[in-house]
Amino acid sequence: MRTLLMGVVGSTAYGLATAESDEDLLGVYIADSREVLGLNGANVTSGSQVTTKPDVTMHELGKYCGLALKCNPTITELLWLPEYRVETEAGRRLRALRNAFLSTEYVRNAYGGYAVQQAKRLLGRHEAGKEGFSADTAKRTAKHGRHCLRLLLQAQQLLRTGELLLDVSAHREDLFAVGRLAAEDPEAFTLRFEQEKAALDAIDSVLPDHPDREAVDTLVIDLRLAALAS
Repeated sequence: MRTLLMGVVGSTAYGLATAESDEDLLGVYIADSREVLGLNGANVTSGSQVTTKPDVTMHELGKYCGLALKCNPTITELLWLPEYRVETEAGRRLRALRNAFLSTEYVRNAYGGYAVQQAKRLLGRHEAGKEGFSADTAKRTAKHGRHCLRLLLQAQQLLRTGELLLDVSAHREDLFAVGRLAAEDPEAFTLRFEQEKAALDAIDSVLPDHPDREAVDTLVIDLRLAALAS
């Protein structure tokens, strides 16, 4: 395997890291051509490799592009980082095509849908914690609360401009305040969340209706042919 692109994602990239935050690395690799062409090729191109200490998640080019075409938030952010630990020429070509992965429907579904899912989960914690809301649970709830709002803010930016607002440190104070609401005042959190979700739903998107799958497919083929020839 050969790494094409790898960088620091998560709270560090968002400008929301705290003293307790871990460093999370995400990357794309291209599998050995012999493995891709062999009987196990389908499994190889849909593979991932995950390690801890440090926390590193690597996706094979095929799997990465499939997830990116659905605007998976964690996957998408890799293409918008300001700097990389590893960036090959193939990685630069992948980054140059980042807008081809975007589409209105998938941004709304992936970012907005994931934020709604997370909001429901964290509000469920209040129900489970009626007889004792531990400090640890409160901390996790606050973190999920601010990330719910962060997802909505990023989705709004994507729909309005076609660009991902990755570093949300300018909103840090507000995001942490919303996180505290998630842990301490679920009704107030729900009101703020619903306001931001309504704002997202009302945006007249500049993104295309569908991603440019043909352009992405052409790039994947080109990179595999180049790997085969090398």
